[in-house]
Amino acid sequence: MTHKYTNNLINETSPYLLQHAHNPVHWEAWNSKTLELAKKSNTLIIISVGYAACHWCHVMEHESFEDVTVASVMNNNFINIKVDREERPDIDQVYMNAVQLMTGQGGWPMNVIALPDGRPVWGGTYFAKEQWMNALNQISELYKTEPEKLEEYATKLEHGLKSLDMISINKEDPLFKTEFIAHVLDNWTNYFDNKRGGMNRAPKFMMPNNYHFLMRYGYQNKEENIIEFTNNTITNMAFGGVYDQVGGGFSRYSVDEKWHVPHFEKMLYDNGQLVSLYADAYLITKNDLYKDVVIETLEFIERELTNGNGAFYSSLDADSLTESGTLEEGAFYVWTKESLKLILNEDFSLFSSYYNINNYGFWEHKNYVLIRNETDKNFVKKENISLETLKEKKRKWQSLLLKEREKRERPRLDDKVLTSWNAIMLRGYVDAYRVLKDDKYLEIAIKNGNFILNNQLKENGSLFHNYKDGKSTINGFLEDYATTIDAFITLYEVTLDEKWLNNAKALTDYCFDAFFNDTNKMFYFTSNDDDDLVSKTMEYRDNVIPASNSILAKNLFKLSHYYDNTYYLKTATTMLNNVKPEIETYASGYSNWLDLMLNFTEPFYEVAIVGENYKNIIEQLNASYIPNKIVVGCKGESKLPLLKNRYVENETLIYVCVNKVCNLPVKEVHQAVNQLNKHR
Repeated sequence: MTHKYTNNLINETSPYLLQHAHNPVHWEAWNSKTLELAKKSNTLIIISVGYAACHWCHVMEHESFEDVTVASVMNNNFINIKVDREERPDIDQVYMNAVQLMTGQGGWPMNVIALPDGRPVWGGTYFAKEQWMNALNQISELYKTEPEKLEEYATKLEHGLKSLDMISINKEDPLFKTEFIAHVLDNWTNYFDNKRGGMNRAPKFMMPNNYHFLMRYGYQNKEENIIEFTNNTITNMAFGGVYDQVGGGFSRYSVDEKWHVPHFEKMLYDNGQLVSLYADAYLITKNDLYKDVVIETLEFIERELTNGNGAFYSSLDADSLTESGTLEEGAFYVWTKESLKLILNEDFSLFSSYYNINNYGFWEHKNYVLIRNETDKNFVKKENISLETLKEKKRKWQSLLLKEREKRERPRLDDKVLTSWNAIMLRGYVDAYRVLKDDKYLEIAIKNGNFILNNQLKENGSLFHNYKDGKSTINGFLEDYATTIDAFITLYEVTLDEKWLNNAKALTDYCFDAFFNDTNKMFYFTSNDDDDLVSKTMEYRDNVIPASNSILAKNLFKLSHYYDNTYYLKTATTMLNNVKPEIETYASGYSNWLDLMLNFTEPFYEVAIVGENYKNIIEQLNASYIPNKIVVGCKGESKLPLLKNRYVENETLIYVCVNKVCNLPVKEVHQAVNQLNKHR
């Protein structure tokens, strides 16, 4: 295919940047050469940020960036920089903060105009062609005639940005009480949608960490209403069109209140976290729906987002080509009544009752998005068939529709590999293995762990953020360290291979060297080795992915127990205390911090298993949901503090300890579980 235009993005590896390599806009990637050129030539910069699976990014590209008239205005007056937000979350954070300060909201695509030194002066999200042209003309005119106005505004905004993510040390004593958590939850529950689950609004994001925390809190405190709300939410998510009923895996969010029609992009980080959530939910409830979600989602990951060397790809696009060759959102996933009748024949009636091929499941343009609205138990009673028959039918339907779907044009794949998202997915596989005991899951997790160690870990002990075509080019951000440490700790807990724990500790110590702010005891998002941006951010508010600081604080808490390291514990305590005043105002933005707080408000156990039979003991122990514990163990002697002098020949003993006080060792798992549950 010959292209009329080619710009410098052709030399990049990010699929998102490559999508723009043939725009008439003279796009550049973010690099020191481009930034230097802007300063030297005293030219305004356009910073346009998006990602490969983003629907509205494609719309704006088609309307504006592929348009020659728009391109000439951009090329004549600006230096144009395209950024993949997944590849450079640091740049995204800084300019997203600026857009939120300027407009009160954010999202992608994000488009910002900055002075030649990179300080933002104007910005927003999606702009229609006319709006975009008007803004470009007005701002370039203002820069020619009254540059001091933009300079003045940039200075004001810079001050705002610098104060935004700074968190000061909390001088009050760190007191963490269950009553505090109950109090902030009271306020949070006002926003619950008790009928359909999730928050009482649309669009609906899954926010897996929120439900992981609520599930744990409800379980540990026997709060029936919280337990019921959480189960209702994750059941409705699994029933909805936001879950791919044919091929497994979740989209990012639903645009409506009933989890029905999603923005159809599928992201690795959502699916990794949701696998962990549904695995624990299954462990507590033994609800087969949750187990099916775990199995089907991992089948999807293996089929569509895994490469040969054990790494995971980033995402699948929302848009794909229709039969007539136009790009449409959801084209790959939706069905017409006619096509379903042809595929399913005499099963159509039962299928359409199960997946609502009716007004409830209708979307638009004759298309249906499959959605369920009742349990299998109720459905078989209504239809007068057996549960076994329904399961058999479902397997057949899924296999038929999957086969049919494979004939369609596939959504575009973003095949770059990100360390942080891989670690989240690795953790998902470990949690699935811990609960479902399928050895294949553990093999995949270990393979991915080794991929990170062999490809993403540099000789100096630091991590890379990305990997594509055998190359890693970007230094790791705090999110890469926090999620990898977390994944390695969980991998240690099911294998007891100390390699994972030792690597988790080494990466933690590197974070203190390269990211730590000694004044407020929090960690910066970018390392000291990276070039400074307009402001240096600290990510501490939990979002769709928990904040890197909250994940790291949880890691420090756990590692303080593994290594008897009081400095780690003190740091984790200070970090949580710093955030505590903000938690009160907006609990759902701090659910991972609240999860850490439960480690302080409830007893937290160390379970040490020593002896030949340790693997079998761990497996039995994992049959119970015990979120307030760490597991440590070995076959024989070990240097780990919790294992010293604990080995007794020809015995496998289980020690349950809390606050450095240990119960007498026991040999049977049920005795250990009784010791762990006596505070519940």
